[in-house]
Amino acid sequence: MTDDVEVMTATDSAPRHLAPGDVGLVAPRDFVCRQPFTFKSGQIIPGFTLRYETYGQLNATRDNAIVICHALSGDHHCAGWHSPDDRKPGWWNNLIGPGKAVDTRRFFVICANVLGGCQGSTGPSSTNPETGRPYGILFPFVTIHDMVRAQKLLLDHLGVAEVHGVIGGSMGGMLALLCAVEYPRFTRRVLAMATTGRESAQAIAFNEVGRQAIMQDPAWNHGDYLREGGPRVGLAIARMMAHITYVSDASMDRKFGRRKKDGAVGDAYTFDAQFEVEGYLRHQGQSFINRFDANSYLYITRAIDQFDLAHAYGSLEAAFASIEAETLVVAFASDWLFPPDQNRALALALLRAGRRASYAELSTDLGHDSFLLESEELYALVRGFLERDEPYVFDYSI
Repeated sequence: MTDDVEVMTATDSAPRHLAPGDVGLVAPRDFVCRQPFTFKSGQIIPGFTLRYETYGQLNATRDNAIVICHALSGDHHCAGWHSPDDRKPGWWNNLIGPGKAVDTRRFFVICANVLGGCQGSTGPSSTNPETGRPYGILFPFVTIHDMVRAQKLLLDHLGVAEVHGVIGGSMGGMLALLCAVEYPRFTRRVLAMATTGRESAQAIAFNEVGRQAIMQDPAWNHGDYLREGGPRVGLAIARMMAHITYVSDASMDRKFGRRKKDGAVGDAYTFDAQFEVEGYLRHQGQSFINRFDANSYLYITRAIDQFDLAHAYGSLEAAFASIEAETLVVAFASDWLFPPDQNRALALALLRAGRRASYAELSTDLGHDSFLLESEELYALVRGFLERDEPYVFDYSI
């Protein structure tokens, strides 16, 4: 048994920042699955909720859906505005909308907050029906596989017969690839950006430092804390450190250099923020703790660390052997978290498995988060891949 609950009702007022091509005001909804859900670990919960948003309309043949998969710190709100007073639109608003690269006049776009998240979907901060308290670390360990299965139940509920495309960057790219692996006849196209088939030891190490910052904060209390409290200091530090991995040295230097903050004079002997980059990171940490749950951070980073297509299926080629989707893998030259060689390895394995695959590497110096930023070259790749009717191999060298 499943049902939908509307979370908020959009007003008729237009957002103050509305621009041509924006989807306008949007209202998230909750997909409530009331059937038991068994995780890959074997642990079971009596049901779950996924919060999601849609833009555009599902066509009569129910095959024009585009699924957007978010990264670690993202959520379901990838386009449009929740309120006329919102300061910012959804996180991929530059890509999604009428006339944009993901054209909502043609496609039915769906984005859901992942299972294990904290933006309306069931996760560690949700109420455990057995105790009446938040699950905390009693929540089952979640995997990328579990997230994909839960989203497939949502798509079935929405009446989607097959998806025209699945798009995601970073962790979202993992979700997109696994969707094609697990549901080959359901998935026609996959566009995976700045992603990997498995993380490097360095990437796992960064995640572990973040987890330790959270778990060593006394307010973590072994995962048992109230929603209004918790390890805010540890979570802020985890976010600050992770954010450094999302950008490049060149972009940080261009934006901040060694410029001092206003009021910082000379060689001040203090541990207050002296450099602009210090203030920027502290702001990133503080804004993050106001919207994200520390336990969800632990669970999702562990899910990312455990993702290993080659280990799960025997090899990358074996993992991709059943894929029927055409795939485009996009890397960014300055991404040192999931560098181009890891993205290229995915495309090569797809080709060795006899699948239809293309690879594009964009020369940007903005780092891992390049897939979120404005780029006409990226927009052209996305539009061309989604809208063309015949298979086409992009003229980029692998």
